[in-house]
Amino acid sequence: MDARVRTLAGRQADVLARWQLEDEGWTAGKIDHHVRRHEWRLIHPGVYLLNHAPPSRRQLWFAAALTTRDSVLSHGSAGACYGFYRFDRGYEVVTRPGTGGRRRHGLLVVCRSRMLQPDLTRHGGIPITTAARVLVDLARGLDRKRMGRAFRESIRLGHTSARQVRRTLERHPAHRGTRVLRMLATRYATIPYRRTRSDAEGLALEILHDAGRPTPLVNVSIRDEEADLVFMDARAIVEIDGPQFHRFREEDLRKEAVWRKAGFVVRRIPSDAVYDAPEALLDICPE
Repeated sequence: MDARVRTLAGRQADVLARWQLEDEGWTAGKIDHHVRRHEWRLIHPGVYLLNHAPPSRRQLWFAAALTTRDSVLSHGSAGACYGFYRFDRGYEVVTRPGTGGRRRHGLLVVCRSRMLQPDLTRHGGIPITTAARVLVDLARGLDRKRMGRAFRESIRLGHTSARQVRRTLERHPAHRGTRVLRMLATRYATIPYRRTRSDAEGLALEILHDAGRPTPLVNVSIRDEEADLVFMDARAIVEIDGPQFHRFREEDLRKEAVWRKAGFVVRRIPSDAVYDAPEALLDICPE
């Protein structure tokens, strides 16, 4: 294989498209010869996986985005690629320029958009819509709870901001389902999600914001020990315990002792309660 093609394949997780090989000057005969001789596997028409291991999700994302020159990973597939939305339907979703509705082609769903260019980027080398555009595209199919979680996670992971989402909404005012997203963008502009380590922490900030409670410091060091939510004026710390809490109980008790010695009241709440019983969070947080 040519060195340039080998380098290209390495950048694309061992996935190559026929049109890319043609751009490198390969003839149809040469391509077909390599497909047969090296047993390249066909993932989509004209898109090949060069190794024989089961394809990884990243390889499937690359393969979808390389089906045509102007395809980009989008919607649920893009949200999963960014890591803020769970999407595993047995197919991937791409968007291409043009008009028309969604169409399924085997393991690929193709959407069309007349305004795609401002929302294009790459993530891990994969052609993809921006995280803000993904949220706009997902808005029509998500309820407020799922939309809020995806939005919070996208901010927490550093992929977008409330401001970027508002700008994207301005470019796509006719998208269905964006009323909730627009409302969330206004609220989330003032909540420090990027300081959070989990969605439960992000939701806790949202609950406190909606209740008019003071905004705590998030994941800051108190006597060299990082605390989840810190209310400095009230000298209070609230720890949100994830599923792994019982595995590190001794370490958590040690940190609690350090904070109490520094004059802080320490309270704990399971992460599940943040989702299922927000009033329990308000009960242990200062007013």
